[in-house]
Amino acid sequence: MPVWQVLLLGLIEGLTEFIPVSSTGHLLLAGHFLGFQSPGKSFEVLIQLGAILALLTVYSGRLVRLAVDLPADRRARRFVLGVLLAFLPAAAAGVAMHGFIKTVLYESPALVCASLILGGVVLLQVDRMTFRPRYKTVMEFPPSLALKIGICQAAALIPGVSRSGATIVGALLLGTDKRSAAEFSFFLAMPTMAGAFAYDLYKNWAVLQPEDLAGIAFGFLAAFVAAALVVRFLLEFVSRYGFALFGWWRIIVGGLGLGALAVLG
Repeated sequence: MPVWQVLLLGLIEGLTEFIPVSSTGHLLLAGHFLGFQSPGKSFEVLIQLGAILALLTVYSGRLVRLAVDLPADRRARRFVLGVLLAFLPAAAAGVAMHGFIKTVLYESPALVCASLILGGVVLLQVDRMTFRPRYKTVMEFPPSLALKIGICQAAALIPGVSRSGATIVGALLLGTDKRSAAEFSFFLAMPTMAGAFAYDLYKNWAVLQPEDLAGIAFGFLAAFVAAALVVRFLLEFVSRYGFALFGWWRIIVGGLGLGALAVLG
């Protein structure tokens, strides 16, 4: 693994993980055209740890306050229950379909491009819709709503769909505003990405070599720095400008990817 490649892929992971453009889709396409290979496609999942830790760092104050309030605050307990319920659908489907996802879906760059384009069209359409949100803060989300958003997140097991995109679009259609939809995707990312990291490490530990671990460490650091920057500014951005920019970005990347596949294979 050349260092410049793992640093580049780490930056791509960090910059795209929490915006609705599919970090996995971007990593798989970049890896395909760079000729980058990792055992069991583990690099693409394991460097997410950097993005997870960046999110935990930025949200450390909120998380500590939530933990302190948990024993006495009914709203805090309801919120934590909601996040855990939302985590379950993708976790169950990911474990059941792990082999198929890694050996079939992750090996299909054309599928990634098509998912990027289709998701971009959906994002543009949803961004143009007028909603009357019933929920304007994540602490108001009832567990039933959180579970429905979690079911939407499971669609992101298809590379190119985007975990944050699926949760945000699902949340908007279910009655939240843009800011709270994006913020809930942050909180839901914590158990989802941590679970994916732990399970993938367990499945691929035997095939990882010392040089693979060194490459993952470099990618992790790059992802940490890039993700920390994105998380700090994303909520304010989507509150002001919505998601149209990300929709167009997905369509452009997916279109360029299909064109490159047609020319280069």
